[in-house]
Amino acid sequence: MWRCLIVEDDADNARYIANGLKELGYDPVITMDGPTALQRATTEHWDAIILDRMLPNDVDGLSILWSLRALGRKTPVLVLSALTALDERVRGLKAGGDDYLTKPFAFPELAARVEALIRRSSSGYEQRQLTVADLSLDLVSGQVMRGNRQIALQPREYKLLAYMMNNAGQVLTRTMLLATVWGYHYDPQTNVIDVHISRLRQKIDTDGDVPLIHTVRGVGYRLSAQADTGGRDRP
Repeated sequence: MWRCLIVEDDADNARYIANGLKELGYDPVITMDGPTALQRATTEHWDAIILDRMLPNDVDGLSILWSLRALGRKTPVLVLSALTALDERVRGLKAGGDDYLTKPFAFPELAARVEALIRRSSSGYEQRQLTVADLSLDLVSGQVMRGNRQIALQPREYKLLAYMMNNAGQVLTRTMLLATVWGYHYDPQTNVIDVHISRLRQKIDTDGDVPLIHTVRGVGYRLSAQADTGGRDRP
């Protein structure tokens, strides 16, 4: 049974899609707002995601898609939108969408496109686990381990860690972290990143562990097993 996440704020349209997929043997789940969609899309396993562009509070579904791809998740995504202009289709595909279907649509076409995406992806490899030194993160189960120690993370901490591990060794600015992990407009001067990094350090870099999370002064953070030098230090 294929699991399909439906991100659609129109309740009637969401039910229409979900009911149709159920009849075809899918296990569809509906979410109608950006924050919930971002959390579920990036922390659970899905065989396909149907993603509406225009969500409540002026959230563009492409921000969710961008975050999903930045975290290394290759789940097939069908972008669903009333935005029919060619440049909007191009934006959807460039953001990481696997297909783009405009409203109004016929359900048989939507179902055929979703099935094609799933079959195409099932023949390819999708990364299951991220590993840096003795730190591992299972992208399917969500389990995080440091050596033999299991680490419990909050959803936002998990997404932050997954993004940093997927970009291990690279310096990640606060703006990059905000855009990817939170996916919405935040004041770049907010301390939300520093607070979450501090919590991650307390859970991951405990006494006796080789520090993995490093501060790059005035820029951002880097996750690496290599000690930082030249202006980089761990507060």
